[in-house]
Amino acid sequence: MAMMRYAEALNAALREEMQADPSVFLFGEDIGRYGGVFKVTKGLMEEFGETRVRDTPISEQAMTAMAVTAAMTGTRPVLEIMYADFVPLSLDALINQASIYEYIWNGQVRMPFVLRTQGGGGAGAGAQHSKSLDSMLAHVPGIKVVAPVTPADAKGMLKSAIRDSQPVVFLEHKLLYNTRGDVPDDPDVTVPLGKAVTRRQGRDVSIFATSRMVLESLKAAEALEKDGISAEVIDLRSLRPLDVDAIASSIAKTNHAVVVNEGWNFCGYAAELSATIMDRCFDDLDAPVARVTLPDMPVPYSEPLEMAVLPDAGKIREAVLRTVK
Repeated sequence: MAMMRYAEALNAALREEMQADPSVFLFGEDIGRYGGVFKVTKGLMEEFGETRVRDTPISEQAMTAMAVTAAMTGTRPVLEIMYADFVPLSLDALINQASIYEYIWNGQVRMPFVLRTQGGGGAGAGAQHSKSLDSMLAHVPGIKVVAPVTPADAKGMLKSAIRDSQPVVFLEHKLLYNTRGDVPDDPDVTVPLGKAVTRRQGRDVSIFATSRMVLESLKAAEALEKDGISAEVIDLRSLRPLDVDAIASSIAKTNHAVVVNEGWNFCGYAAELSATIMDRCFDDLDAPVARVTLPDMPVPYSEPLEMAVLPDAGKIREAVLRTVK
């Protein structure tokens, strides 16, 4: 094990996969000489050269189309879109090409590429650089969407994503890059896509969270202990495919559910989680599912206003109290 920052764990995953497989290459805005806006790709151009680590112009639509073509012709591209807010510019290639080509060509085409991007609020980045577009991306069949929260999962899931034969959107949160944790040194250690993990055992309520909201949920669970409530925290890790069995198993034990996602409330990822729980676990529920999300509004630039609207431990605790009492 080695203690690493989240960004360093991603860097290690990219380096190890590039060393192991010459068909893996990286491209995106400022990822080469500059090392990426969050320094995830620092040092990789110097090690692997400009052919395998490529700086590109600002053209998300063109870059994603290039990734599709590169994947079709036998390489494993890893594309970085600097901010998740700009992923909508990539949707034509993602929805009309990447997600369907294996289906419409009857398996003759594989689409092994990763689109890395980061989103989320809390950094005072304003409405154009703070969105969480999880539901928009997870809505599309044929695309896997993952959002690891720990450095170990960041490394292990990125390695799994690069090795996967389908397109994977890899969601990172800007406030996670400097978080630290133990990370396996073994380059063969991966974390499977599509499997949730229990971060805290509990008996009274299940909190299902994504990305940075897992950390806020753990804080809420600690505070709830003082209220006499034992909260189980499930880190979904994979938004699509979703580990419904893990969700059902937890609710069968606690009989209460709170879902937490930093995206918007209306038609959001939390809404899908709520519907999935109602479909699968209705008989095990003793109360309606509660949602903790971003309100249906742009993320404010003002720090006090931004903190007021973002989901946090306090809002999660309040939702749990309403649900179980």
